[in-house]
Amino acid sequence: MIGLTSLWINGRDAVAPEIDRRRAVLVLGKIDEILSWEKAKEQEKDTRFVELGEYLCEVRSKQYWRLEELKSFDEFLAKRFPESRRKAYYLMTIHENLPRIAKPELRLMGWTKARELVRVARREGQDFDCAPWVHKASSMPREEFKQEVERHLTGKETEPWEIIYFKLYKCQLPVVEEALETAGLMLGTDKSRGYCLEMICADFLAGANLGETQQQI
Repeated sequence: MIGLTSLWINGRDAVAPEIDRRRAVLVLGKIDEILSWEKAKEQEKDTRFVELGEYLCEVRSKQYWRLEELKSFDEFLAKRFPESRRKAYYLMTIHENLPRIAKPELRLMGWTKARELVRVARREGQDFDCAPWVHKASSMPREEFKQEVERHLTGKETEPWEIIYFKLYKCQLPVVEEALETAGLMLGTDKSRGYCLEMICADFLAGANLGETQQQI
């Protein structure tokens, strides 16, 4: 939907801006150069995210994607970011919402911290004081900074978390789902599935430890 807004205004077709072909070719080339450079230098990946976000915003606002005979900006992103367009939108959001932070400081903190900082900037608007937040982003580890942002926005203490992926066969799903549902009924429906899984595992470990103790006796 974001890419389509450049083509539709107040229910009418928007007049497409006149493209500066020379500038468009330069910007599109820069984007390809950065993306190619990221792939070649995996260990230094994402250090040019500031430039990339700025160029992508220009492509969207001035419709440089038309130079490649594409139908929309979303199609342009799908071509350049085949795995996920989400990161492209994150980089553009950083460029649009953190204009008061110097580019060297943004590069130093990295795009994942900058993405979190956007949440604070959006919340506080004109009252956003970037200096102390830049200091925190530069001095704190990523997870600690994420918790600091969450604490600031919600007023609540947060605990580090991560998403764990593993494969289940379809025949295993009913057993797992029933176990989680039963645990939820016992522990309270307000508890998360993650908490329910933790309690199931804790119960299993308690039983295993009890068995070991009995064998030793």
